[in-house]
Amino acid sequence: MFSTKDPSRRLQKLRSLMKNEPIQAYIIPSEDAHQSEYLAASDRRRAFISGFTGSAGTAIVTETEACLWTDGRYFLQAKEEMDEKWTLMKEGIPSTPTQGAWLVKNLPCGSRVGTDPNLIPYRTWKTLQTELDAGNITLVPVERNLVDLIWENKHFPSYNRVEPLSLRYTGKTSKEKVKEVRAEMSEKGARLLVVSALDEVAWLLNLRGSDIPYNPVFFSYVVLTMDDVHLFIDEYKLNDKVYKQFKEEDLDVTVHPYERLRSFLVEQISENENGKIWVSSESSYALSAVVPEKRRVGEITPIPVMKAIKNPVETEGMIKAHIRDAAAVCCYFTWLEKEIVKNTITEISGAEKLEEFRREQEDYVGPSFSTISSVGPHAAIIHYEPSKKTDRQITTDEIYLCDSGGQYNNYSTYITRTVHFGTPSQYEKECFTRVFKGQCFMGTTVFPTKTKGNCLDTLARKFLWDVGLDYMHGTGHGIGMYLNVHEGPMGISWRVYPNDPGLQEGMFLSNEPGYYEDGKFGIRIEDIVRIVKADTPHNFKERNFLTFETVSLVPIQTKMLVPEMLTEREIKHLNEYHTRCREIVGPLLKQMGHHETYEWLCRETKPIG
Repeated sequence: MFSTKDPSRRLQKLRSLMKNEPIQAYIIPSEDAHQSEYLAASDRRRAFISGFTGSAGTAIVTETEACLWTDGRYFLQAKEEMDEKWTLMKEGIPSTPTQGAWLVKNLPCGSRVGTDPNLIPYRTWKTLQTELDAGNITLVPVERNLVDLIWENKHFPSYNRVEPLSLRYTGKTSKEKVKEVRAEMSEKGARLLVVSALDEVAWLLNLRGSDIPYNPVFFSYVVLTMDDVHLFIDEYKLNDKVYKQFKEEDLDVTVHPYERLRSFLVEQISENENGKIWVSSESSYALSAVVPEKRRVGEITPIPVMKAIKNPVETEGMIKAHIRDAAAVCCYFTWLEKEIVKNTITEISGAEKLEEFRREQEDYVGPSFSTISSVGPHAAIIHYEPSKKTDRQITTDEIYLCDSGGQYNNYSTYITRTVHFGTPSQYEKECFTRVFKGQCFMGTTVFPTKTKGNCLDTLARKFLWDVGLDYMHGTGHGIGMYLNVHEGPMGISWRVYPNDPGLQEGMFLSNEPGYYEDGKFGIRIEDIVRIVKADTPHNFKERNFLTFETVSLVPIQTKMLVPEMLTEREIKHLNEYHTRCREIVGPLLKQMGHHETYEWLCRETKPIG
């Protein structure tokens, strides 16, 4: 993947550049200039310097040390991918210091810590700066990215075209969306708003792109004033269809070169001395620092919440897409169950076959992320991605975990199922049952409107906690509408989401508890759920109550369950869910001529009692 083969040589080159600055430590975040979770190849700097390819993590290099902070999803992966020059710092473990605390402890007073100010969010910068100030250490912006300077044969940014997404899919014109955002700007007294997150730009303008693998977004910024819309993008990416849609949606857009954003902001600030300027603290420090603090609104833009609450057209499309996707996944498991006893099927060839079944579906574009096709011990690596080096055969002897999703021409899907094609051990079945009980408990809970997702996380973990087990990832994240499969600002996790507006009707999230034993097996059951109104006999203080409706429609393998561990309510819930799978997905399978899969579906959805 990377041209510089010797990790030690990379560190040596980086440290030489650090001396020239001079700085005693250099921070390499995961993000790009738009604070994206998933990256274009040209922005994978942290992966280049450390060897760790997971989506979350921060590298810090000093004159003598190289450390990598990441969370529980990636502990095993990071350990396998990094060499002995790197130290893994396990976030979420109480004994692991924060990056700031570690730097204060390991650097002498008066040291300088540098980082690229374009790649670190303003909120993160300020928190780190406060920690370092306590140790008399200075955080300094390094405008030249030092990793780029040593990255031989670095990838070039994408040159892909942008495409319009029509009203039949979006349910709302870009002009209507801009009007709603301006109403929020008016309430804050903001005369100008900067949109830097790529999925926010795509949603606002009803456009989609392909600059980042699996994520239909494109490199750009938007600046809104109360009268104008300014789009900062390499203009060759725009075609006649884009301009035609702008005209049809009655949105007047002024296009500027992508690199002009900062100078444009400086001009606007100097020309207009009154009024607030809205730049989210989730944007880069470099961008936020352009705006004087006394004039800056640092809250998240109004777009994430608007985007998270799907309108009726988006809701209908999300539901239909998950029906089509369920048909593909059911076809895959039918095929896999039969083929593994006759032929050699591996993690990679299995994932490729799943992709074939998805391509049969109407409007399919491609995967929504790299398929996690994982067998036995690989299933314990939470975000495992099979490679030629690690590819393992799928057999009847081990658990198989498949976490996958699709991008359709209008909507995104995401689902995980864990199965065993032979005879699972009693312990594996007990662990699976506890994961299912947690998923059922949270998925059927009733809660007041705008309850923070953090409050629900323990419901999914309770039955694992009862016996001293747990999992080291969140329980739920938002999902985009033909956008990113991980979408904020809400989420369900042991961590607090700082911008969580509270769960509201119309949001779509994942429900995905799991359990993992290093070197042995992994279990995860993941559905996409829609937040709907709950039918309750009372309405305390007129708060209005909500619940979840499961949108994913793929059977849960009942032979992995221990029936004696289930309550009557849980059995009823599962049987009703399986009836929905059969009655909704079954007709599509028959219509497509997948009669063998229909028979498999009927068998897998037989009631248990």
